[in-house]
Amino acid sequence: MVVDNPIFFHHFQSDIAGIPKPKVFTFPFCYEPDELSKIAVVELQQYLEEQRDFVHNFGLQNLEGFALGKMFGVLVVERENGQLGYLAACSGKLAGTNQHTYFVPPIFDMLTKESFFLQEEEQINALNRQIEDLEKALDLPELIQQLKEIQQQADDALKIYRLYMKTEKAKRKKIRAEHRDILSETDYQLLETDLIKQSYRDQHEYAVLKGKWKTQLQSIEELIHNRQQEIEDLKNTRKLKSAVLQQRLFEQYQFLNARGETKSLLAIFAESKQPIPPAGAGECAAPKLLQYAYQHKLKPICMAEFWWGVSPTSEVRKHKNFYPACKSKCEPILSHMLKGLDVTPDPMRINPAQGRTFDIIYEDDDIIVINKPAEFLSVPGIHVTDSVYTRILGQYPEISGPVIIHRLDMSTSGILILAKHKAAHQFIQKQFIQHTVLKRYTAILDGILTPQTGIIDLPLRVDLDDRPRQVVCYQYGKPAKTKFDVLGYEDGYTRIHLFPLTGRTHQLRVHAAHHQGFHIPILGDDLYGRRADRLHLHAGYIQFIHPRTEKHIAFTAEDPF
Repeated sequence: MVVDNPIFFHHFQSDIAGIPKPKVFTFPFCYEPDELSKIAVVELQQYLEEQRDFVHNFGLQNLEGFALGKMFGVLVVERENGQLGYLAACSGKLAGTNQHTYFVPPIFDMLTKESFFLQEEEQINALNRQIEDLEKALDLPELIQQLKEIQQQADDALKIYRLYMKTEKAKRKKIRAEHRDILSETDYQLLETDLIKQSYRDQHEYAVLKGKWKTQLQSIEELIHNRQQEIEDLKNTRKLKSAVLQQRLFEQYQFLNARGETKSLLAIFAESKQPIPPAGAGECAAPKLLQYAYQHKLKPICMAEFWWGVSPTSEVRKHKNFYPACKSKCEPILSHMLKGLDVTPDPMRINPAQGRTFDIIYEDDDIIVINKPAEFLSVPGIHVTDSVYTRILGQYPEISGPVIIHRLDMSTSGILILAKHKAAHQFIQKQFIQHTVLKRYTAILDGILTPQTGIIDLPLRVDLDDRPRQVVCYQYGKPAKTKFDVLGYEDGYTRIHLFPLTGRTHQLRVHAAHHQGFHIPILGDDLYGRRADRLHLHAGYIQFIHPRTEKHIAFTAEDPF
């Protein structure tokens, strides 16, 4: 029997004897890498450190050009003869090409010589150059400036003539008044006729003057319009060509799954919440790996993805850290490609609070204050409804109003204030909106933070391609400030107090992990750092004004770590 020998199948260099195969395949959007995946990753990272096959500036060495980190992935596979090995891939192109000796090829290589993509791209680039040249041409701003100057001259000239007409009108009025009683009716009528002619003459002269300036302005406006229309026509042509090219590209992406079924990129996204595929869909590492495995009769066993190189400007990506597949581009595609595989259950569909409860640390006629455990939802989720909100309503059916005043991330433990009625909810929520509530969190950072105190000021917005992650964005982000005080150091970790001065989603987690913040993630942060037994973030102190007594009230909950 002839056994397929895929050229991108890598034999393990490490001894994997005795390491059991995982029983189910990796759930790509939330996972802890299997031992076989970790070994494959170590071997791939060793290759990246030693290779001479390509030159790419990851920002790890002093190389020329823009530094750009990359996401890489490994897929442990089993051949038909039972032999284990792994495939490797990079998200997007690497060193300006899609063809490499170590990495599986893309589903469709748009960069092949004389491909329709490169030919169409060159036409679009030519349009870009034309538009840029026209927008930068000196005569257009000169014409616009000339139009402004002539408009001002016209306004001034017409204003002067209107003042002249006003003066002449006053003179005629005075003449009428002076001669009305001293001239005969016939002579006065002759005088009136002459005065009316003077008025008509002035109005005619004003109309002629106005027309003269209008003609002069219209000639320049026409020149400007023609130039702007030329630019607009080129932009419309570019837009049309880009849309046609994008559609043609989408048609080239056909994805297999473990059942041997093929589905196009357009068909996959037509069934999702975003019917138009985002740019770059299908170019990530995970789809490339699975596609190659299916094409060469390799059984997927487990997989992992990691970041290699410097962090992007806005996102949180740390060198060598593991990361899940992205949501917007990969979730619809992988939902199709994983059909036929036995996959680890989606942890977001599992209730982490099953069999657990929370402590009520204070209660009166207006509020309830609880100490929420980690991995416990504040409000119902998409797939899991069990939460603090549902539990409280179950225990207190008489409660009216919204109940939840503020939230804690599912993985964050600590103090949560609940309202028993609408008035209490509105009174306390107003304090949160006005940032008058004093909150203190305790966290363990996954490393040593040198500054002892300070403020992190980094605006945040949601990552549109990978919700619910947040990114730093100075253009569209909302202001986010965090005060901090280091408490001490413990076995290579930093214990710290964090005081959020604003209340943005994932604010403390991003401010800790981002390279413009601490550049040290909170221990156990599976979104922005590395997994651990839990997220070491605890809301341990809160102070606010009570809705009935209107006096300050404060609560403390001891750190659980």
